[in-house]
Amino acid sequence: MEGSDASWGRATEPAPRWRALLDRALLGGRTGEQHEVRAAPRTAPDHPSGNGYQARASAPVAYPQDLPYAPAPDFAAPPASYPTSPGYGPAAPGYGPAGPGYGPGVPGSPGAPGHGPGGPDYGQPWQDEPGWDGEPAWEDTSTRYSPVTTDNGHAHIEWQETAPDVEVQRAIGVLRRDMGGPRVLAFANPKGGVHKTTATVLAAATVGSVRGRGILAWDDNELRGTLGLRAGSARHARTIRHLIADLAEVEAQHGLDLTDTLDAYLRHSSDGSYDVLAGEESPRFAQRLDQYTVRRVLELLRRTHDVICVDTGNNVESANWQTVLQACDQLVITTVPREDAAFTADWMLDLLYDVGMGDLAANAVTLLSCPTPGRSPLLEDFRHHFASRTRAVAVVPYDPALETGSSIEYQQLQPETRNAWLQAASVMLEPFAR
Repeated sequence: MEGSDASWGRATEPAPRWRALLDRALLGGRTGEQHEVRAAPRTAPDHPSGNGYQARASAPVAYPQDLPYAPAPDFAAPPASYPTSPGYGPAAPGYGPAGPGYGPGVPGSPGAPGHGPGGPDYGQPWQDEPGWDGEPAWEDTSTRYSPVTTDNGHAHIEWQETAPDVEVQRAIGVLRRDMGGPRVLAFANPKGGVHKTTATVLAAATVGSVRGRGILAWDDNELRGTLGLRAGSARHARTIRHLIADLAEVEAQHGLDLTDTLDAYLRHSSDGSYDVLAGEESPRFAQRLDQYTVRRVLELLRRTHDVICVDTGNNVESANWQTVLQACDQLVITTVPREDAAFTADWMLDLLYDVGMGDLAANAVTLLSCPTPGRSPLLEDFRHHFASRTRAVAVVPYDPALETGSSIEYQQLQPETRNAWLQAASVMLEPFAR
């Protein structure tokens, strides 16, 4: 009896029937059975994959070559030639436009009665079948189907795409435009738990989903930030500490050499739409993030990326926090509809005015993130309050994919959430779009 290979000390089990049939086919059909082998069709996707690059067609499946089977006993070979029917052939009378029996006066010919639009309407072949109600009974959320009757009485179905969201299309148009140079977005709020890291990652993912490249998220938290854990593939353990150690060597590179050298210190999102510069987990590294070093890192990132989203820490007195806010092009104040979070954001705005950074505060964008599915009664109050203190207010809804606090995958968000982030990101970058 044939059997499968035994492993890990288990007894040999009989091979399944499909394995025995395959063995017989490969060995020439020892049992006399003839097995039909059909080649699988090769298909390729009709549209590009999610990351914008053309997907690859599936590889052809290899099958054994056709085996020489003996003909069946009752098989008769076809005749070498077939008899020609009378009147068939190029010289047969009555065949062709010039032959007799074909013309406008002959029934069944073009232009004859009963032929063409004026002829009898036989209808669709399924109209007489029981249960046919005259219209297909399916519906789709993205495509609408409507029967259209033609002049000859026949009906066909037109596919009509639903109208796209005007605001979403406008936001995509803004994100695709030239930004007039590299731009730094600083996401700040001295209070923890107000979605700074989430906002930094999703802003980079949203802009990257439209632009495709040149987007980076940097975890500039001086006390063990989590951005590197929630975004980007852990293809290596290098962080900002390793980049600073080799900063002079990396800065000396130019062009593609600079891009390739810097890439060794970055992580990438799962879809490749943005890069990640992870923060250092050791709290003792905070003293290395002085004003001079942080500026050098920002200038280096400006040479290789178009949009840099920076997750700031919670200490407004730290050198890295102050340096990022002084060098950024757009301040994004993140908060949730809670009184303590909104109070801290309001206090930070007052602090910026006190230190002479009132213009940065007035041109800031307030990002209200909803942490629960229910609508907070404070949401509208905070929206109106921060609209009076900052340039714009954007609200992003709750999404169950973000509730666990694990890895952030942009494609797993609900369509409504992605649309809200497209509009929020466009508000952040619209002043620079050309």
